[in-house]
Amino acid sequence: MVCRVLKGLLVDFAGVLTDPDASRFYDYLASARERGVRTALLTNAPGASDEVKNTMFDYFDALVFSGEVGVAKPDPAVYLIAADRLGLPATRCAFVDDSATNIRGAVQAGMVGVQHRSVSETLDELAVLFPAG
Repeated sequence: MVCRVLKGLLVDFAGVLTDPDASRFYDYLASARERGVRTALLTNAPGASDEVKNTMFDYFDALVFSGEVGVAKPDPAVYLIAADRLGLPATRCAFVDDSATNIRGAVQAGMVGVQHRSVSETLDELAVLFPAG
């Protein structure tokens, strides 16, 4: 088994950051960034207002909206765009989404896929992938 150190975390918006317990996930994103993990929002949304984007930069180093880059999940190209914006190869990134189809696209691009079912389960899995120490 090959061990790879993950340095980038990509997260979908709808279904993950809209979870009723999402405040815990936002706290995790802030602490992960403090530990040097690069973070990106990757969503199939057409785009967002500058105001929304500015608040998202509290949690994300990069914002990738499918409507702005011209390619959508699950096309592997959109995951590569997001990894590139983080300055990382896809193989050093994990992607969190509630859609199995979108997870498969991330895995095809070379990422580790994490299927979101609940904030607690996702945070448990991320604790293994991105150890705090």
